[in-house]
Amino acid sequence: MACVRHLLLLLSLLPMSMAWKPKSLFLFNKRTGEACSDHSECQSRCCVPNSPNPQAFCAAKTLFLQCVPRRKPNRDPCSDHAECRSSCCVTNSASSQTFCRPRGIFLQCTPWRRPDGARCGHHRECRSQCCIALSEVSCPRCVRRSGLLAQCLPL
Repeated sequence: MACVRHLLLLLSLLPMSMAWKPKSLFLFNKRTGEACSDHSECQSRCCVPNSPNPQAFCAAKTLFLQCVPRRKPNRDPCSDHAECRSSCCVTNSASSQTFCRPRGIFLQCTPWRRPDGARCGHHRECRSQCCIALSEVSCPRCVRRSGLLAQCLPL
């Protein structure tokens, strides 16, 4: 009987939400990097999904005590800007695969562009922003801008 009283006393000290939630009995037992399914499982009280898969992991809170999902470092494959620390997910070669990439000096997110002489289909594919066919029968290629006003002119 004394054992039951001690148990009831212990339960009365816990908040109601914790007393009836089975997961809550293991509060704060997981460290940063361990798999979790709820914020209450982590020491940091921060359980966030990992971007490439739906599995969630315990993570540290930010300086402003926010719980933000893990973001990928530069050079990791990505499919959306939100997945990257730099918020910049672009192609970095002729392939269609996209990667996290650092932002430029003016904080712009510029994709990889084809060098002069490479085949192209549109001006935006070229570093020079100039894609033209050098003759009537040739494939369009990236060429550097020329002329007094740096226009996209055939050579």
